[in-house]
Amino acid sequence: MSVPEQLRYSEEHEWVAGLDNEDGVVTIGITAHAADALGEIVYLELHSGEGDTVEAGEPCGEVESTKSVSDLYAPVSGEITAINQAVIDEPKVINDDPYGEGWILKVRVSEEPGDLLDAESYGKLIEES
Repeated sequence: MSVPEQLRYSEEHEWVAGLDNEDGVVTIGITAHAADALGEIVYLELHSGEGDTVEAGEPCGEVESTKSVSDLYAPVSGEITAINQAVIDEPKVINDDPYGEGWILKVRVSEEPGDLLDAESYGKLIEES
């Protein structure tokens, strides 16, 4: 299972890219492990839109698959700056390319993210599950 080294991960299986960006905007999606566990994703709903804020650890949307419905948790706190309309329109993109075209939203981080895992720690977490 792919666990890209450059990303950070939440225990709820979201990934974060770009924590070192000068503008403070990060890209967020769900991991390949989560997409695989869910099965074919058929619907994605976000509770907020561009300009709204999300709080780390709080639900910010739902991902529905042929198997189940799961909450999507914000791995960081901040303002939503972009939503990937392509995954809203065609959620299966998340299954096909979870770390690329399947990104879900971008957030301008408002506070230092505290408890994100590095790739090694996340790899151990998913091995245990």
